[in-house]
Amino acid sequence: MFSQTVEYALRATVHLAMNNDRPQKTNQIADATQVPTAYLAKVLRELNRHGLVHSQRGLGGGISLAKSPEEMTILEVVNAVDPVTRIKTCPLQLPSHGIQLCALHRRMDNALAMVESAFAETTLAEILEESNERLPLCDVQLDSVPQ
Repeated sequence: MFSQTVEYALRATVHLAMNNDRPQKTNQIADATQVPTAYLAKVLRELNRHGLVHSQRGLGGGISLAKSPEEMTILEVVNAVDPVTRIKTCPLQLPSHGIQLCALHRRMDNALAMVESAFAETTLAEILEESNERLPLCDVQLDSVPQ
């Protein structure tokens, strides 16, 4: 349901949120998120274009979030790289349907609306704070991470 670009953008922004105290080089992000560097560079450019990340050249530079993890929603990240597209008219362009969606397309649009709402209500900080036994992007359990 979600494109690889969305997956990569979410991985990158979660990684940046986890390391919000210091800018990250593209290759550091690529290594940590297991995203090909060239593809990641494109994704980061798109996130930069939408004002979600900063890019600073030079010594001490790198990529960082443009706003705090508490303020950035999953929906903002998704919509920056591959927007959620709601179904407003019949995808088959059937004249008899017009803007009145059939039961199938209405349910599909309802599902998209639920995803959109859930993503709009979820921040990067919430992803990091969610208490379960796995940290995002890590192959370590919480009980083995130094406190």
